[in-house]
Amino acid sequence: MLMSSSPNILLTTLNARYMHAAFGLRYLYANMGTLQDQTQIIEFTIQELPINIVEQLLNHQPKVIGFSVYIWNVAEISKIVAMLKQIAPDVKIILGGPEVSHHPDLPAMADLVDYVVSGPGEKTFPELCQQILDDEEVQTQFIEGQAVALNDLALPYRYYSDEDISNRLIYVEASRGCPFKCEFCLSSLDKTAKPFSLDPFLVEMDLLLKRGVRNFKFIDRTFNLKIATSLQILEFFLERMTDDLYLHFEVVPDHLPDKLKDMLTHFPANSLQFEIGIQTFDPDIQNLISRKQNNDKTKENLRWLKENTGAHLHTDLIFGLPSDSLDNFADSFDQLIALEPHEIQLGILKRLRGAPLNRHSEPYQLRYNPEPPYNILSTSEITFSEMQIVNRFARFWDMIGNSGRFANTLPMILKDQPFQRFSQLSEQLYQLAGSSWKIALKRQFELIFIILTEQLNEDVTTVKQVLSLDYERSKLKGIPAYQLTNPVTKQKRTGTANKRQQLHQVH
Repeated sequence: MLMSSSPNILLTTLNARYMHAAFGLRYLYANMGTLQDQTQIIEFTIQELPINIVEQLLNHQPKVIGFSVYIWNVAEISKIVAMLKQIAPDVKIILGGPEVSHHPDLPAMADLVDYVVSGPGEKTFPELCQQILDDEEVQTQFIEGQAVALNDLALPYRYYSDEDISNRLIYVEASRGCPFKCEFCLSSLDKTAKPFSLDPFLVEMDLLLKRGVRNFKFIDRTFNLKIATSLQILEFFLERMTDDLYLHFEVVPDHLPDKLKDMLTHFPANSLQFEIGIQTFDPDIQNLISRKQNNDKTKENLRWLKENTGAHLHTDLIFGLPSDSLDNFADSFDQLIALEPHEIQLGILKRLRGAPLNRHSEPYQLRYNPEPPYNILSTSEITFSEMQIVNRFARFWDMIGNSGRFANTLPMILKDQPFQRFSQLSEQLYQLAGSSWKIALKRQFELIFIILTEQLNEDVTTVKQVLSLDYERSKLKGIPAYQLTNPVTKQKRTGTANKRQQLHQVH
């Protein structure tokens, strides 16, 4: 929280978790000019009660409250805004952020507030606040934000507090925008990527390092677009490398020139993370959604990164894209598994206000949840039941595939049919546990044993061996239930029902 002695203006939002910091609010604060002394940042999380947030906001007796609204917090902010307008109607409320930047496609709470600023707010928001404080008449409720040359913006990094540095992710950006036109992404609306001046940016990075920051999350959409700049930034951090320094970059998967490769080989293991958006390997879908991606080059680069660097490879796939099907998505998943990235995030398509992908909604019968986060429910090629199967698959994949807890067991689960076999595991887990959430880790081991031996027909002794290796790595106390039962052969198996009874008896 950035404090002010007399906060006429509050900048606020609800983060998904406490560890996240509202980067956009710090940019606004940095550019408030003469109003900065009257401005305060106060952050909450979506887990907090709206009524308690309202109380804390009003305790500051503000004249203006600016909310940063995203797909993940729009429902909670809507409740807060409704209460504020009931209790303190004279407080002016301004909305900004991606969820309210595409008039007239706006959430219902836009009708309750005083002003909505779409697009960039570093110049427009302070001007609007000054008008409000001066009691000047503002002509319109919906205000188009005025872009400012990046070199004219005050940088926000000094406004990360010591508490932020100790407890939160530190977001930074060396550029804004994206030259690509992938229709599922709001960055497709940008004309190009624009870099910040590198020298002032690196001065700020050096100050953050000196203050103790060791985890930098770059939010640039295409960090490796301009290789000369990428190399300068990487060289800067390499010269200051420590055992605990960790850098996160989002990279274009099919663009890895030799100069960049050479630089990456100099970084120690576990100091780099690359977020690599694959989304789909289907060239027809890529063409349909205006995504330019050389699949062969992408695969070649992923293999090279895995074999020649110690970088953590976080890859993304999206389910529910127009014309995609369950079988087709399974094929992309299997292709990606073969490349052995460290992590595969399975995203479910969501309707983003303003995204060009919305032009496909009727031709491909894209049916979205009317409530945030507007996840897709069905398409012309994907039934609601299939969508639910992949939702559970994604949850269990995070629990088992991405967690790293089942490194020895996972190859046995996947074998030569990764999607098909893990889907079978996923559905059986759901049937046995009755939920895809909050399954105790020890219980996960026990259920996986049942499914591997009963449903996937793996040898009992071998399953126990690989599970035991992972169980020991997890440092769990006690003995899992399957180790308390007598080994059985395929011919002597008594069925899942009896094994469930055995498990119940030993708990």
